[in-house]
Amino acid sequence: MKITFLGHASLSIEVNQKVVVVDPFISGNPKNDQIRLDDLKADYILVTHAHQDHTLDVFSLAKQTGATLISNYEIITHYESQGIKGHPMNHGGSYCFEFGTLKYVNAIHSSSFADGSYGGQPGGFILSAEGQSIYIAGDTALSYDMKLIAEEFDLALSILPVGDNFTMGYADALKASQFLNCSRVMGYHFDTFGYIEMDHKAAKKHFLDYGASLDLLEIGESLVV
Repeated sequence: MKITFLGHASLSIEVNQKVVVVDPFISGNPKNDQIRLDDLKADYILVTHAHQDHTLDVFSLAKQTGATLISNYEIITHYESQGIKGHPMNHGGSYCFEFGTLKYVNAIHSSSFADGSYGGQPGGFILSAEGQSIYIAGDTALSYDMKLIAEEFDLALSILPVGDNFTMGYADALKASQFLNCSRVMGYHFDTFGYIEMDHKAAKKHFLDYGASLDLLEIGESLVV
């Protein structure tokens, strides 16, 4: 499984010969000068919640690629009304797709579209494929529910927000990794805007001090699990 950081909370995951894009926010990212939306491939698009910094390029990417959208019922209904094909999920549900199995799990956050319309309840995804499971948390606060994930899955990687203010900061992300029993963390949702700028050295040291690792990738950089 190859995971490429597209900036902010956007990811491209190559798994089982499919490309899964998460929360595409490419064209509006002020930090992005490497990734072109027109160059992206996608067979599926996962959306954790409706905020514009996670959905800005959903419609364009889906139209460009013919990708199937996977999200909560309200988000899928919103995009199906615009001609985008989708697969609705809700909290606690799992489904086996051709690229792997997804479980839709809780996230503590808010969720509305840019026009203020309701975007359903936010969530995260557990992706199980190629003999491994990874956790894509979406925007969330620290939650005791994360302990339930550790009881069900042996995670190879947790992808957690670390920028603070709107989500967990890196200290809470470390605590989340302990709840998840997963010492390898990839951080996202950091530095894009002034509210979420962070000290990379301090964050990585904090994880190392507790025997964990934090990857903070540059836009366009990848890791493999």
